[in-house]
Amino acid sequence: MPVAPHIREVMASASFIRKMFEEGIQMKAQYGADNVYDFSIGNPDLEPPAKVKKMLAELAASKTAGLHGYMPNAGYKETRAAMAEKVSGEQGVTLDFSHVVMGVGAAGAMNAVLKAILSPGDEVLVPAPYFVEYGHYARNHGGVLKTVPTKEDFSLDTQAIAAALTEKTAAIIINSPNNPTGKIYTESDIASLAKVLSNHREKTARTVLLIADEPYREIVYDNRKVAPVFPVWADSVVVTSFAKNLSLPGERIGYAAVNPDATDAKSLVDAIIFTTRVLGYVNAPATFQRIVAACWNEPVDYGSYTTRRNKLTAILRDAGIDYAEPEGAFYLFCKVPEGKNGGDDGAFCDHLKKYHILGVPGTGFGRKGWFRLAYCVSEKSIERSADAFKKARLDW
Repeated sequence: MPVAPHIREVMASASFIRKMFEEGIQMKAQYGADNVYDFSIGNPDLEPPAKVKKMLAELAASKTAGLHGYMPNAGYKETRAAMAEKVSGEQGVTLDFSHVVMGVGAAGAMNAVLKAILSPGDEVLVPAPYFVEYGHYARNHGGVLKTVPTKEDFSLDTQAIAAALTEKTAAIIINSPNNPTGKIYTESDIASLAKVLSNHREKTARTVLLIADEPYREIVYDNRKVAPVFPVWADSVVVTSFAKNLSLPGERIGYAAVNPDATDAKSLVDAIIFTTRVLGYVNAPATFQRIVAACWNEPVDYGSYTTRRNKLTAILRDAGIDYAEPEGAFYLFCKVPEGKNGGDDGAFCDHLKKYHILGVPGTGFGRKGWFRLAYCVSEKSIERSADAFKKARLDW
C-alpha cells in the first residue's frame, strides 16, 4: 500500500531530535556509552519521586477489581480535581475538576485541543525557535503553523506577532520555559501579548486561543517564576505533562486545563473530551492518573540541572562556543561558530559527530545558525566531553 504523499513529504523533514537520538543509540553500541556525548534528547535522567515508585508497586499488587478498566474519557474525577488544584495555584485563577481533561502526555492533550478548535486552513502562530512537532500537530487537524520571530534575546516580539495575526488565526502557542532556548516569558511579555490579541479581536471580531505549553514550568533557575496566562487572557488553555518535572516521559500522562473565564468554556472542555476519544486515545492511562493525583506536589530537587548547566556552559566558554543563558528547562541553545566551514547548523552538528558529540541543528527548531544541547545527562558525560568540544571547535 503506497504511503500518502503528504506523509511521505513530512517524514522527510521529521524531527531532527529523534533522528539524532536514534543515531546516538547506534554510536554508543559502536564506541561504548562512555565515549559518546549524547545531548540530543530531553530525556530527564532524574529518578521519579520515591512515592511514585511506592504507589506503582502498591497498585500492581492490588486486588481491587476494575483498576485497569475504562473511566470517563476526561479522566478520573479525583485526578482532574487534583490537577485543578495544581493549576489554580500556578495561575491564580480558581478551577475545579470540570475545567480539566486528562491527556496522553502534553502531546496528546495539545492534539486534542487543536482538533477541537481548528477548521481547515486556520492558522496557529508560534514564536520561533519552537518545538518542531507543533507543525505536525497543527497539520494533523487541517491547520497551518505560522512562525513569528522573537527578539534577539528570544523574548516575545509582540509587534511581530501583531503583524502576523490574520482573520485566519485560531491560536497562538507559547512555551515557557522554552524548548530549545530556556527562555522564560515575563509578566510584561504576557501582558503585551494579551493587549495585541485584544486589539486583534476588536478589529476582526475573532478571538485567538492562547495555548500555554508548560512541561518545564517547575524547572527554573535563580528563583525565576513562570508568568501565568489565565489572569491576563481569558481565552486560554494550559497544556502540560509530568514528563519533565516528575521524570515520567515514557508514561504519557498530562492534561489540558481550560480557563474558566474562557468564552463558552464548557463547550471547549466538552470538545476536548470528545476529540480525546475520537483521536483514538480514549482516555489517559489509568494507573498513572492515580499516581499523579497523589504525587503531583511531591518535592523534587532540580539542583543537579543547575550544576550541569554550569559545567556545560564553562566547557563551551572554554571551547569558544557562544550560547543563550537558559532561565529554565535543561537545554543550551548555542550559536554555530564562524569558521572555514561557515555557520551552517546542520553541517556543524555533522562535524560534532566526528568527535562523538550529538546535538540538534537549530533549523529543526526554526532558527538557522544555532544548535541545541540537552544537558539532562550525567555530570560524568558532560565533564568527559570537554576535550571533544575543544577539538571540534578548533577543527571547524
